[in-house]
Amino acid sequence: MRVRELLTPQHTYVDVHGVSKKRLLDQVAQFAADTCPELTEQLVFDALIARERLGSTGIGEGIAIPHCRMAACDKPIGMLLKLDEAIDFESIDGKLVDLVFVLLVPEANPEQHLKTLSHLAALFNESGFREQLRTATTSENLYQRASSSEEELRLAS
Repeated sequence: MRVRELLTPQHTYVDVHGVSKKRLLDQVAQFAADTCPELTEQLVFDALIARERLGSTGIGEGIAIPHCRMAACDKPIGMLLKLDEAIDFESIDGKLVDLVFVLLVPEANPEQHLKTLSHLAALFNESGFREQLRTATTSENLYQRASSSEEELRLAS
């Protein structure tokens, strides 16, 4: 799935105050529960924390892609957050994280989950895409840049 299929303006946030990985994941759980009635804050938080215990989802270059499969989730949900200050996410390269793409997916169809994660990792591996997101100043601007920059990168390759 592409970013424009996962992300909505309501799930795009700029200047999120993260403080720590755990506190950020708690905020993400609140955001998800506020906008997705089938999800509870505790359910989302527990699932994300359980996944992080398996290994950090900090993929490097200041990017983290926390993700989990959830029985209560009926369709894939993406959330994009630009943090006001970078935080330690125990990333593989040791760099602090300032861009976070959260992926919540149904338990069924793990193959689609892996394909989507692979696509997101490849997209965030593009320095131009990361920089477009980092210079966004509003949530709407971040959403537009994420959606349109992905398409531009696809057409260029």
